[in-house]
Amino acid sequence: MSKNDESPLLSVERIEKSFPGVKALKGVNLDLHRGEVHAIVGENGAGKSTLIKILAGVHQADAGTMHIDGKAVHFNTPIEAQHAGIAVIYQEFNLIPALTVRENILLGHETSKWGFFSKRDEHKIIEDLFSKMNVRMDPEAICAELSVAQQQLVEIAKSLSVGARIIVMDEPSATLTNQEVDTLFEIVRDLKEQGIGIIYISHRLDEIFEIAQRVTVLRDGEYIGTHPVERVDREGLIEMMVGRSIENEFPKHHHPIGDVRLKIDDFAHTSDEEGVSLEVRSGEVLGLTGLVGAGRTELARLIFGADRPARGTISVDGKVLNIKSPLEAIRNGICLLTEDRKAQGLVLGLSSRENFALANLNNWSKGGFVSAKEERSRFASYIDSLKIKISHQDQLAQNLSGGNQQKVLIARWLESNSDIIIFDEPTRGIDVGAKYEIYLLINKLAEAGKAIIMISSELPEVLGMSDRILVMHEGRISGEITDVLNATQEDIMTMAVGQLEAS
Repeated sequence: MSKNDESPLLSVERIEKSFPGVKALKGVNLDLHRGEVHAIVGENGAGKSTLIKILAGVHQADAGTMHIDGKAVHFNTPIEAQHAGIAVIYQEFNLIPALTVRENILLGHETSKWGFFSKRDEHKIIEDLFSKMNVRMDPEAICAELSVAQQQLVEIAKSLSVGARIIVMDEPSATLTNQEVDTLFEIVRDLKEQGIGIIYISHRLDEIFEIAQRVTVLRDGEYIGTHPVERVDREGLIEMMVGRSIENEFPKHHHPIGDVRLKIDDFAHTSDEEGVSLEVRSGEVLGLTGLVGAGRTELARLIFGADRPARGTISVDGKVLNIKSPLEAIRNGICLLTEDRKAQGLVLGLSSRENFALANLNNWSKGGFVSAKEERSRFASYIDSLKIKISHQDQLAQNLSGGNQQKVLIARWLESNSDIIIFDEPTRGIDVGAKYEIYLLINKLAEAGKAIIMISSELPEVLGMSDRILVMHEGRISGEITDVLNATQEDIMTMAVGQLEAS
């Protein structure tokens, strides 16, 4: 009997869930077989997070049924879901940084003899878990000192340590390098061979086609359908997700490029490292890419004045500047949309309007008092022009989708009259529909004469949206691509690993 002929390991039928003023799930279905990777896709707000929280016992469904091995189950707490064999690995890991790998994995179910913990027995348990995963890691390493990829492996080991038969992975590759993603996929395939069912949630559609057997699409809380991966293509999947056809995933507009707006010369963090020089012109989208750790974000921080260079000069519109802080960068028309918008861009506990206003209070102030009327009026104009989906201006930033959080930040910098805009990973963690809107905004900004630096690890995005591409390797520019239309991902990767080329 094949796996697909067996009864489902997990079956969810007609699940409904409402929150005050919001119908989060409407008749959602899902089934998962043993040894299957089942992907769930949908735009932000489609209901993916609500569904997995119901599976995890964090929320309880208002209606519908859930079965494991054909037996009806209902979870009132996460512990009940865990005892039933369900584990969820969230985007934000649930680890205690100060504890060791061993202590995190076995927290709550430590081994003991006569009331004393047995480190020896625990090491044997950890070794067996890592052997199943084909992973090597020091059980006594402190989790705070691990890379993101290593912390993820600890989370997977935690799931296996409590006997999980169903593992839900929520955006597991969002902050991983390509090599780390390959390692993750190897582990997922090993778990699959052991009969574990995996629910895989990702905005990266290429991953869905590589790792999953079936894909379920949600849209606006509704179940759209489930399909074998080999029977659906990328364009069809996008259309199901957004409810409309997107003819060109990267809607790049080509228009005349003007004079140099920003020029940096021999910028370096330390006096003994090779400096970076580049320029970006009015109306130009300069793609800046390379492997994670190549120095792209570090360069952006230097330009923005968040860090001080050991040497080098920066010019805006031909004028040499001495930028010592982000405030001075802002005053000279430079803005930075940070890679981590939640930790470095937004104050999540403030309202969307307050986040918009943070860099612009002087624009609406007289005698030390801020005009609330003007502030609300200006924000309202951007809500309309940028199509920010928001219930009201005082909605907390933490409650917005990733795409709308990004739009609030863009509104902030547009209001500050920034002419040089640095986007650091502008679409990370954003669904395909919101990505499309961000791309249209980038086009609009370029057409208005803004000079744009777009830092991205997603090579299709870099190739699809850039007028020119610079590739970084170990803190230096390792290559430039001017003929973007005829360039390939392989061209970029050749430069990214340090083989200098130009075209």
